[in-house]
Amino acid sequence: MTFQLKSIFSIPGESKEFEYEIDKNKLFQRTGIVFHSDVKVKGSIVNRAGVVKLCYHCDAAVDHVCDRCLCEFVREYGFDFEHILVTDTKCDDYVVCNDFELDLDELAVCDMLLEFPTKILCKEDCKGLCAKCGADLNKSPCSCVRDN
Repeated sequence: MTFQLKSIFSIPGESKEFEYEIDKNKLFQRTGIVFHSDVKVKGSIVNRAGVVKLCYHCDAAVDHVCDRCLCEFVREYGFDFEHILVTDTKCDDYVVCNDFELDLDELAVCDMLLEFPTKILCKEDCKGLCAKCGADLNKSPCSCVRDN
């Protein structure tokens, strides 16, 4: 969703509340990640004394494959994000809104990708697969002789 923010940047005290969903198919096209459902985004943009701040929350459910045992599962995530918005392109530490526009979909996708874990496990103590026979060690031990 793209927001026009000229009035918010121009008027201290001005604010905008928002709540919407990002289509899971659109997300797959952008990221290659299979989202189980649409991502819910809710938050606000507020100008306080000339400082424009974006605060929002994303709820997402992602279809994963465990990196150890290869089982498929769905994990739900809830992320909170805050950014200072600016119109000056010389500011590297803030989100730049060229022509007073903010593409929140793009920002939310980038924020979520940075928050997702790099190692995906179905559970913290996943035992994985046997390297010899391929048995799922979470379900039962295999009869392979272990080399020490």
